[in-house]
Amino acid sequence: MSAQDLFKLSGKVALVVGGGQGLGEASARYLADAGCAVAVVDREPARAQAVAEALAARGVKTTAIVADILQVSEIERVVAETEAALGGLDVVVSIVGASKFGGVLELSEAEWDNDHARNLRYFFFLCQAAARSFVRRGVPGVIVGIATAGVNGSMPFRSAYGAAKAGLVHLVRTLAVELGEWGVRINAVAPGLTVTPRTQARVANEAAQAQIRNIPRGRAGTPDDIAKAVLFLASDMADHITGATVPVDGGSTVAPNYDLGPSRAASKRNRLAMGKDPLE
Repeated sequence: MSAQDLFKLSGKVALVVGGGQGLGEASARYLADAGCAVAVVDREPARAQAVAEALAARGVKTTAIVADILQVSEIERVVAETEAALGGLDVVVSIVGASKFGGVLELSEAEWDNDHARNLRYFFFLCQAAARSFVRRGVPGVIVGIATAGVNGSMPFRSAYGAAKAGLVHLVRTLAVELGEWGVRINAVAPGLTVTPRTQARVANEAAQAQIRNIPRGRAGTPDDIAKAVLFLASDMADHITGATVPVDGGSTVAPNYDLGPSRAASKRNRLAMGKDPLE
């Protein structure tokens, strides 16, 4: 089988939770391009419908499902509706997540619980429902979650979010072991600073721009960057990968904690002073 064929997902059914915008919309689009029928799940009816209609206009078999995925009872319904509408379920992608700013001295119990509900609690029950579907039908399914590159360091003033995402990474490892005997794979993508409709305003401020200048790739991420990793992990190209968290951060987690701009400028001056490219 060719490398190109390994990326094809023709005949597969994908469920994209949080598929109405940003990372979810891009992931739905990439999975559809690879041949998947796609169930687009969002709590906002207009968003779910708009993405589903855009996919349908390109000839993709799709359905829009409106649900509040934070309610465990809704998760079982979403899986059942996907199977009924599209004839099965092979790939589950979860994009839902949120971060609450708050220092350790003022973060409330409700805020802590909210971040864990939005980033970890629902994800476990989504994985459980998906795995039950896969095992019941004898399907070697795939689950892809979204973590954050921040789990590789610390997340000051977002401790609840960081702890929840670190929990997601650990859960991915654990479920990969438990579900491996049924051929089910589960992995996560860990985005760095990424420009989405929700983060666009924040990314424009000076602090974020300084962070971007320190990214080795020289830019913030895009939803398409994340969707490409999702597609890779969902495809047979990643057939022997499970329990992994893949950073998609332009190298930010390995960058030094100082501004690279002056060092790059000094290096360029040194090359010019030598009169030629020192690599020649």
